[in-house]
Amino acid sequence: MKKVSINELEEGMILAKPILRGSMVILAEGTELTSSWISRIDDMGIENLFVEGVVEQAIPLEEALASLDARFMMVNDAPYMSLLKKILKEHIEGLYHDG
Repeated sequence: MKKVSINELEEGMILAKPILRGSMVILAEGTELTSSWISRIDDMGIENLFVEGVVEQAIPLEEALASLDARFMMVNDAPYMSLLKKILKEHIEGLYHDG
């Protein structure tokens, strides 16, 4: 799932989350966008929405892991900090491999 702006919407994209107005569903999750729907979404003033697809990460995995190591360098010996670092490392790796 990725968040896209109205300007990035293309026909054929699939909504990953419903479009709501209050408690009313305007477009359900799984709806395939057409040019007509994109125009209506724009008319509603919606700026961003979620569509199916893989999110492209801003930095390479190696850089993200190096940054994590640098942030935890001073507390590597603390047991709970090591556990936290391990959890964060697994999460970061999942961002790059779950897709």
